[in-house]
Amino acid sequence: MKRFFAVALMCAFSSCLHAQAVDTTVCEILKNPVAFNGKMVRVKGTVAAGFDQFVVKGEGCPLSVNNNIWLSYPEGSKAKAGPAMMVQVQPARNFAGEVAAVTRTPVQLDKGSKDFKQFENLLTTPYTKGGMCLGCVRYEVTATLTGRLDGVVDPSLLYNKAGKIAGFGGFGHMNAYSARLVLQSVSEVAPKEIDYSKALASTKNDDFFTNIKYVPSPIEDLQAAVKHYAAGNPSSDQIKRAVAVFPNSYDHTGVVVVTGAANEAAAKSEAKGTVDSPDGLLFVCTFNRNRLDGSAITRAYVFAGEDVANLRTPLPGAAGAGLYDLENRAWVTTVMNAVASGQKTLTLPGGYLIWDSSWPPAESNGKLDDAIKGFLKTEELLHR
Repeated sequence: MKRFFAVALMCAFSSCLHAQAVDTTVCEILKNPVAFNGKMVRVKGTVAAGFDQFVVKGEGCPLSVNNNIWLSYPEGSKAKAGPAMMVQVQPARNFAGEVAAVTRTPVQLDKGSKDFKQFENLLTTPYTKGGMCLGCVRYEVTATLTGRLDGVVDPSLLYNKAGKIAGFGGFGHMNAYSARLVLQSVSEVAPKEIDYSKALASTKNDDFFTNIKYVPSPIEDLQAAVKHYAAGNPSSDQIKRAVAVFPNSYDHTGVVVVTGAANEAAAKSEAKGTVDSPDGLLFVCTFNRNRLDGSAITRAYVFAGEDVANLRTPLPGAAGAGLYDLENRAWVTTVMNAVASGQKTLTLPGGYLIWDSSWPPAESNGKLDDAIKGFLKTEELLHR
């Protein structure tokens, strides 16, 4: 009898949460995330699980720096869809500033529903045609999503006069999102197949997937790529800077490498860590090796290394750079690494070809710049 009462109470609580959900839109949330902080909301949007994205996109939102809501599963859900990699900053145990305690209402994910199973299946179906496509899946998903909304006023990391991080911003990759939806349930799931046809015209003869090799040590792979460029070459220096952020086995640099899915709203990421670091900061780099075949893991490492380097030790005049500029530089460094490794082509989610070894040298920089700008503005909905 007691067990029946407990089950009934849980069901009643779940129904209550659904009944209390506020019907709104992605655009309304992004206009004022704090107004929805802690509330259960129900929104319809397009979900993308890309290279460093797990987001809900709205339609027709006025342009802002970041037009997405970061999507997370409740802690402990062990669901599969999510970004291929993510970099997140948190205070170390010896962080000198104050870190406010955050209490969030628990959410339980309805993993057993038919809709959720379809949702997961679509967002974990990889795109595997022609060459390396980093973190690419075949589908985006339009769906109605119900969950807890977490919101902040300003997602920007705060820098002091010395150009060091002194305060923390929002959610997701690079702490750059002002709103996060912690998913409870999903319904009205509809697939949207991503069009890779333009890239496929150039990559169809790239045999990356037939000659794929396992990369046991991405750092060694990166160090070998550095030697491709002559000493003192800016490209070599840029890759070296990205590689240098990763610790040797027993170093405590504050850079933490995690293997697995980066898709849960973990309470520990909003609190002080359990270890110290040289500057009181932890940079948690999570890599989902199920989404990063062969040397794709090396590209993910150099991308993450560039992100950490630019956050921790910004270049002159670049402290507090926005996500658009940080992403742009990280992709350029990733292409430098791909070139050094002799890679034929490199494609991003949405079918953006950012490297093709057949491009005439005089045109390659312009083509790279155009492709990255198009990707950031159209796929990631970022702008300066």
